[in-house]
Amino acid sequence: MTIGIDMMGGDYAPLEAVKGLALYLADAPVEVKLLLVGDSNQIHQLINEHKVDSKNIEVVHAEQVINMHEHPTKALREKQKSSIAIGFHLLATGKMDAFISAGNTGAMLVGALFSIKALEGVIRPAISTIVPKINGNTGLLLDVGLNADCKPEHLNQFAIMGSVYAQLILGIEKPRTALLNVGEEEGKGNQLAQATYHLLKENKQIHFAGNVEGRDVLQDKADVMVCDGFTGNIILKMAESLFEVGRQRKIEDEFLNRFNFESYGGTPVLGVAKPVIIGHGISGATAFKNMMVLAQKMIEKDVMNKMGEALAV
Repeated sequence: MTIGIDMMGGDYAPLEAVKGLALYLADAPVEVKLLLVGDSNQIHQLINEHKVDSKNIEVVHAEQVINMHEHPTKALREKQKSSIAIGFHLLATGKMDAFISAGNTGAMLVGALFSIKALEGVIRPAISTIVPKINGNTGLLLDVGLNADCKPEHLNQFAIMGSVYAQLILGIEKPRTALLNVGEEEGKGNQLAQATYHLLKENKQIHFAGNVEGRDVLQDKADVMVCDGFTGNIILKMAESLFEVGRQRKIEDEFLNRFNFESYGGTPVLGVAKPVIIGHGISGATAFKNMMVLAQKMIEKDVMNKMGEALAV
């Protein structure tokens, strides 16, 4: 198993990436090879300073960095020696089994779509987010930003992909899948919601729980909730603000603390052939560590192949 890490991606890289690496290795994971892509001089210096065990580490030098505000497609085309471009080349050629980065989100998405390709039959890949439930359980919301405009067929596939992910990664045996809508009753919502409802109702690969409203997202009415990326991204950013407001007001609350993105690391691109995990630009050591943990788990559970099998039915 080989996990690739963009060591230059994120506001606090490569320092926080190296600290995250140390945390990950301290938990004595299974035999994992780590390919660290980035400025080799900086990486080696930080590895030595933080006394990171380098037994299973290989550094791949990248002399360029794609900055956060660069145009994704243009940057990938013009910066072939960047850490993100080299990382995707290594992933596409089988030199690594998963690739993680807290760098330019657009570049990561473009790289995932055009370097790794979608699973056979996937109309559009999606990105998801973990949803903490008030009763302590965990749910999944998708799409949260990759597809602002969707068709019913897209949401139907999101439901299948989300269900597979919830089973394998969240450990939910029979995930209840629901459609995010403006009302619980069948027939509610806009044309997209109404048409999607009927597809989900007839989908034998999921356990359809009907519609859920915005007030249900943090309750335990469904394990997987599907929506278009425009709606999902607004919910995601609102949830992130809850945690920030709580922190600013110095509120210590067990439930609100579960909204800390560092606890989950990053979000995988669902529907592409290999695990690609995108982290927040302000990721610290804990987030980097948890991205590595997620990548390891996705490889071990063979998530992408099983997702492809489900979509092929």
